[in-house]
Amino acid sequence: MPATPAGRTTRDARTGTAADDLVPCRVVVCRDCCCGSPKVTGVDHAAQTAHLRAQVPVRVSACLDVCEHANVIVVQPSAEGRAAGARPVWLGLVNDPDATEDIVAWVRAGGPGVAPWPDILDLYAITPPRRRNAP
Repeated sequence: MPATPAGRTTRDARTGTAADDLVPCRVVVCRDCCCGSPKVTGVDHAAQTAHLRAQVPVRVSACLDVCEHANVIVVQPSAEGRAAGARPVWLGLVNDPDATEDIVAWVRAGGPGVAPWPDILDLYAITPPRRRNAP
């Protein structure tokens, strides 16, 4: 948590919440060699990214090395979610507006470690490359 020079945690004056607890979920959108390219047909990649950005914090990434699952979105937990033990959630084949909207709704509700996992996202959950190749 951020600390003042005296070592005290900074807090939101309105809510008393620690500043780190105010950090929301973040979404990473792969937009490189396969994701976000014409290789994935029938998807308006720019509109998908713009819609996500209008709803939640988004970072665009280069290749995440799971091209067989294009379009890939990674939901990073908030500070509260991390404190609850949540890890980033990788979602693949996010190629229709309904899937994007399901992700947005979950992130806005708090995302990993905070909001209940929506069963519909089971259709998109993938294993990240480093976990897939772990010994």
